[in-house]
Amino acid sequence: MNRHILLSFDVEEFDMPLEYNFNISAEEQMQVGKKGLDAINPILTDPSVSATLFTTANFAMHYPDAIKQLAAKHEIASHTFYHSAFIDEHLLSSKNKLEEISGKPVTGLRMPRMRKVLMEKVKKAGYLYDSSINPTYLPGRYNNFHLPRTMYSDEGMIRVPASVSPIIRIPLFWLSFKNLPYPVFKMLAQQTIKKDGYLCLYFHPWEFTEIENYGLPGFTKKLNGEPLLERLHWLISDLKKEGDFITMDQFVKEEAPGKQALL
Repeated sequence: MNRHILLSFDVEEFDMPLEYNFNISAEEQMQVGKKGLDAINPILTDPSVSATLFTTANFAMHYPDAIKQLAAKHEIASHTFYHSAFIDEHLLSSKNKLEEISGKPVTGLRMPRMRKVLMEKVKKAGYLYDSSINPTYLPGRYNNFHLPRTMYSDEGMIRVPASVSPIIRIPLFWLSFKNLPYPVFKMLAQQTIKKDGYLCLYFHPWEFTEIENYGLPGFTKKLNGEPLLERLHWLISDLKKEGDFITMDQFVKEEAPGKQALL
């Protein structure tokens, strides 16, 4: 297996302040989300980087031109219809709406906040893979130590977990990226890609805006805006030495067991 980096962003309305009882209007949620998407444009226009953008249909409906333009280079996948509300019907309706806007097939799903979803329902909605698993322990969120660390099949669905380090399963996601010293995060990322052959990372565009004034706890905003974007540039530069940046759809079709049946 060639080494690959699966860089993904959850493109969504910035509703996180609501979790901490800070009022933010739906309009401002969208504006902050779009400001973040604009901020990461230098990364998304890098010719050597292909990414997967897990996008809510709600966001795409507000900024259809931006999503269609991004779809020409990157994968648009589903982050369901709304970030803060979900019914099972949103699995299919978000997929259909994103395909309509992007003009491309939508094959992947990531549930907001990595919430649980039945694979039989995901499969019925027509998805190829799901990336709604963080196979670690996060207090107050989930305890997934019992789940596989790497890509696996579950009830006929391919699942691509977010990467965690070997053995002790330190999550290599947005919170650890901004809270761990950069050399430590880079070392863990390098160890993981050497062990697993790939690295699955996820961030949110709104992280790369100034979010100090939205009532968020310190660990969620320790780094944000331009300093965090500079750190992500460092990471991408370092990881280019370890493997190729490809979309999750491409990775699943190339590397999943029984891949010929997926093509």
